Amino acid sequence: MKRIFLTLAIALSIVAVQSCGGGAKNDSKETADSINEEKSPENMDDNQAAATPLSVSEEDAKFVTEAANGGMSEVELGQLAQQKAQHADVKAFGEMMIKDHSKANDELTTLARGKNITVPATIGVEQQKVKDDLAKKTGREFDKAYIDEMVEDHEKDVKLFEDASKNLKDAELKAFVDKTLPTLRTHLEHSKAVKDKLK
Repeated sequence: MKRIFLTLAIALSIVAVQSCGGGAKNDSKETADSINEEKSPENMDDNQAAATPLSVSEEDAKFVTEAANGGMSEVELGQLAQQKAQHADVKAFGEMMIKDHSKANDELTTLARGKNITVPATIGVEQQKVKDDLAKKTGREFDKAYIDEMVEDHEKDVKLFEDASKNLKDAELKAFVDKTLPTLRTHLEHSKAVKDKLK
């Protein structure tokens, strides 16, 4: 009986530690959004006069953090596809993700820096979960799951960028969006074509 209680106590303490650890994990995207919110000129008070405000609207900054988070995720999942993909087209798609999204990420980060926008340092919690789930899969199961994720991701990306093209106030950010959008549309079509091959 004593042993059962001891085992139960150990199990509960492990669960408690894990749940605390999980809760403490900060979402880098949310952190960046909070920092940008504080730097938004309409939210700054006289005490923060020394801080450099955003040179764009809070909505424009939110788009930047969302796009940066998505772009980093595409690169990391592309690297995973390079390691784990079995199908040649899936590997090639992963390579394209690394190349195209790294280039776009660099451009966006440079733009953000010039406008005092804080971008996420790492992928968000949600994207990390997707990556962890994919990392557990192998072979054909990985290929299908990765490409399904890419179709879904790029549908979201295209929508995000189309909305941004209409709504962004900053001219330089809008130019970046309009230049990047055709590439994202190509990625979406390409991912759908690869998905059809895997059926």
